[in-house]
Amino acid sequence: MIPNEIDLHKALKKHFGFTQFKGLQEGVIRSILNKENTFVIMPTGGGKSLCYQLPAIVQKGCAIVVSPLIALMKNQVDALRGISTNQGIAHVLNSSLNKGQVKQVKSDIESGITKLLYVAPESLTKDEYVAFLQKQKISFVAIDEAHCISEWGHDFRPEYRNLKNIIKKIGDVHVVGLTATATPKVQDDILKNLGIVDANTFKASFNRPNLYYDVRPKTKDIEKDIIRFVRQYKGKSGIIYCLSRKKVEAIAQVLQVNGIKAVPYHAGLDAKTRSKHQDMFLMEDIDVVVATIAFGMGIDKPDVRFVIHHDIPKSLESYYQETGRAGRDDGEGYCLAYYAYKDIEKLEKFMSGKPVAEQEIGHALLQEVVAYAETSMSRRKFLLHYFGEEFDEINGLGANMDDNSRNPKKKHEAQEDVEKILQIVQNTNEKYKSKEIVNTLIGFGNAMLKSHKTHEKSFFGLGSDKSDKYWMALLRQVLVAGLLRKEIEQYGVLKLTELGRAYIDAPSSFLMTEDHSYSEDADDSIITNVAGSGATDEKLMAMLKDLRRDLAKKRGVPPFVVFQDPSLEDMTLKYPISVEELHNIHGVGEGKAKKFGKDFVELIGKYVAENDILRPDDLVVKSTGLNSSLKLFIIQNSDRKIPLIDIAKSKGLEMPELITEIERIIYSGTKLNLDYCIDELLDEDQQEEIYDYFMEAASDKIQEALDEFDGDYDEEELRLMRIKFLSEVGN
Repeated sequence: MIPNEIDLHKALKKHFGFTQFKGLQEGVIRSILNKENTFVIMPTGGGKSLCYQLPAIVQKGCAIVVSPLIALMKNQVDALRGISTNQGIAHVLNSSLNKGQVKQVKSDIESGITKLLYVAPESLTKDEYVAFLQKQKISFVAIDEAHCISEWGHDFRPEYRNLKNIIKKIGDVHVVGLTATATPKVQDDILKNLGIVDANTFKASFNRPNLYYDVRPKTKDIEKDIIRFVRQYKGKSGIIYCLSRKKVEAIAQVLQVNGIKAVPYHAGLDAKTRSKHQDMFLMEDIDVVVATIAFGMGIDKPDVRFVIHHDIPKSLESYYQETGRAGRDDGEGYCLAYYAYKDIEKLEKFMSGKPVAEQEIGHALLQEVVAYAETSMSRRKFLLHYFGEEFDEINGLGANMDDNSRNPKKKHEAQEDVEKILQIVQNTNEKYKSKEIVNTLIGFGNAMLKSHKTHEKSFFGLGSDKSDKYWMALLRQVLVAGLLRKEIEQYGVLKLTELGRAYIDAPSSFLMTEDHSYSEDADDSIITNVAGSGATDEKLMAMLKDLRRDLAKKRGVPPFVVFQDPSLEDMTLKYPISVEELHNIHGVGEGKAKKFGKDFVELIGKYVAENDILRPDDLVVKSTGLNSSLKLFIIQNSDRKIPLIDIAKSKGLEMPELITEIERIIYSGTKLNLDYCIDELLDEDQQEEIYDYFMEAASDKIQEALDEFDGDYDEEELRLMRIKFLSEVGN
């Protein structure tokens, strides 16, 4: 018997304490109680789990709930046990149980105590479990996080693909599919793969009007920016997402040393630590969790006030689901993402070893992310359109709740420049990647262009009136507009699309969106207020440069060998007046502080006293010393003459990343001898030529060296020679 309306409301009040249903919940529950296949698309915070929990409790038999995460299952089972006098009302059946616990679960199901059984899809492949469940009264099967079944979903799990066959084995039961994020393509995929194309579909609006969406360019000062942002939410809860475990640990430590109560959360931590950190967040013992994407699925914390993406996610579904963990109580929810195109390129590289079909899907999803990050339209309108829902950006709920709506980006006509890009792709026979196309435009002939004799063509340097950054930004917008595509087979090679060929024949207006200018003034405003001067104290900067020049002359070395410009700029912000305080300055280590520091801190101390300057001691973003073990590892292994490529591999680093770490060691004043690997790359004359260049150069910028040598040496060779030069001359 289906409970009548009063019974349903009574059951809702009795079991969950609510007096009314939320949104589409009642319709979904009636569909399930009518024993009809049901499909529910409901955003995070919409009350999805109650849709299957209530009908399971009021019906005879036990409902099976398929879920992808053990933490998610545990969370829901604990919540259900909290509303019942009987501990056996809900159970988990997965690999974490011992034989005695499995026996108890089976006993409770047989006696009719258990109303919901949470299982991982892998558990349902075990013949003994299927045989047991065939003999029980099963009320229905619910597939939570149903997007996992689709290759086009953001969290595809191959083991979900076989669920339709397993459910048939268990018996003639109706199926409920539930997801918080699904594009129209993924929705079709779910219905087909679960064999429920006849399902009653309930789709709630994806609009979360209380969430504010903000995308900022990712700069080298991202850690400072995050600290400033989080300080505005003192005592409030937030989540920071990073793509790698290493970055999670680094950001968590940097927050901790700057007085923010934060913990890391990722799969590399043992289960006990993860559980402890999750509980600390839920119990508000800490304010911020820094996590990889696994954190937050099914965690019902309604008062998360901000979600920060340190790295842009792999798909808009992931982004939507993760931002959806903010403001579930309909209160404030600030969603801040940092975007740099090089992160997208990194994600593309990760995909390059996968099957072509998987790569195509991955690339398509990534292009949507790029389009969202670089769009100038209302971000809410863009997101909702992606999920198949239209939005009125003038009168809709939540209009004006994103950076683009409040601070519209400037646009300018770029039709002629788009024509230039497409012509160059065509004239170079569609064989180059983005970097080569840009180099052709600006007239920078690297080795690859010379080998194809591109530098001799009439179109070489056609766009030399603009910078490489401008052309790269426009090229990305041309890709998003669908005039070009990246070839999957030959990773990253640009090809003209039909749209692109049509554009060459009949060009039309193309409005290029200019990036928001997040000025450094805004970044440094906190320090500015304390120091009582501009972002850098120009008067002090001039004095420090004079001192640096004098010291460099005495030692017969270029000024950048003493301290680099970023170090001097940092001194004008932090005003260090002791050699110890110099250790907090960007790029200054113990060796450098000892060697050159005394004169600088004396000058700064005198300047501070004469100008009555209030020093920003409490606002110094302290470094964590996180790299100290890596630094020691590099020094020890280079002393043993271990090839750099082996040092990089053993620490999971790419070669450019290792060179960056070595540069940090050198710039902080430590000597390293890399002759054993440089000698294999360059002969004596070549080394001498580069060494002499750095001795005479006004700056140690690698791009200037690349321009000077015009393709004779690559970036890695020049960086290694700069390390040798600075180590011998400066340290």
